[in-house]
Parts: sequence; C-alpha cells; structure tokens
Amino acid sequence: MASYWQIFISFFKIGSFTLGGGYAMIPLIQKEVVEKKAWLKESEFVEMLAIAQSAPGPIALNTAIFVGYKARGVKGVIFSSLGTILPSFIVILLIAMIFTDFKDNPGVERVFKGIRPAVVALIAAPLYQMGKSAGITRKTVIIPTLAALIVWQTGVSPIYIIIAAIAGGIAYGKFIKKK
Repeated sequence: MASYWQIFISFFKIGSFTLGGGYAMIPLIQKEVVEKKAWLKESEFVEMLAIAQSAPGPIALNTAIFVGYKARGVKGVIFSSLGTILPSFIVILLIAMIFTDFKDNPGVERVFKGIRPAVVALIAAPLYQMGKSAGITRKTVIIPTLAALIVWQTGVSPIYIIIAAIAGGIAYGKFIKKK
C-alpha cells in the first residue's frame, strides 16, 4: 500500500517535470501509478480517466484525486492533490515575479514556440496507447477527427458538434443498431 508521502512525491515529481498541462501529465501518471507503483490496474486507470475527463475541473487534478482516493482514501486525495497543484503554483509564482522583465524577449518567444510540438507529441502518444487498450479502432477515430477539423476550419462552435454527436448517437442506437 502506498504511503501518503509516496503519493505526494509521485504527483509532485509528475507535476514538476511535465510541460503542456493536464493532458500531457496523463501518460506520466499512467506510467507511475499503473506500471511502476501498481496502485491501479490498466483497466481501472482507463475507467478512472474517463470519469476524470467527465468531471468538472482540470483533468490532471481529477486524475490525482481518483488515484489518491483509490490508494489511501480521503487523506490520499489531499496528498495527491497537493502534489499535483504545488509545482504549478510555485512555477507560476516564480514566472509572475520575473516574466515581466523577459516577456518581450525574442529568444523566450522562440523557446515557447519550440516547446509546442513536443507538447503535442506528449499528448498524442498516450492517447494512441490508451485508445488501443480501450479497443478504439481506426474507424472510430474518424468522427472525432472530422469534428476537430470542422471546428478548426469553419469556426463552428464545439457545442453544435456535441449536440450533433448526441443526436447522431441517439439515432444510431434507436434505428441503425437495432437492425
């Protein structure tokens, strides 16, 4: 069983060395809690991740809350949450104190632009891996890809895409799948 400090240190480490936000943290959380520490099984992690995405709030924090609760109950939630939040809080505090001096520096702008492709790769790789473990096929990737392209190219609100997907799912379930 995980100790409170193990939970805190694991999430603090992940929060400290991840660039790109919550979705970039997911593969590191998965590797830490499923593969290294074995606090969760792969299937539990995938189910928990679906719930964490559905719950309001940042996905990395939601994931940390679920893992902390599963590992050590309510106190585990406190330690996992603090481990996730503190690195970002400290970094943002430091950046706020010194960034005003460097915000217009072209070198700093280039560094941030250079980090973007790495962040995309950090997000794409675990999504692909989790998709495989969740049984997602190439055919099922078409719909979200088309939805993203429609939003990007036409500027249509994602709300309309979601409403259309709900209507399509209901129609599929009532009319097509029954046959």
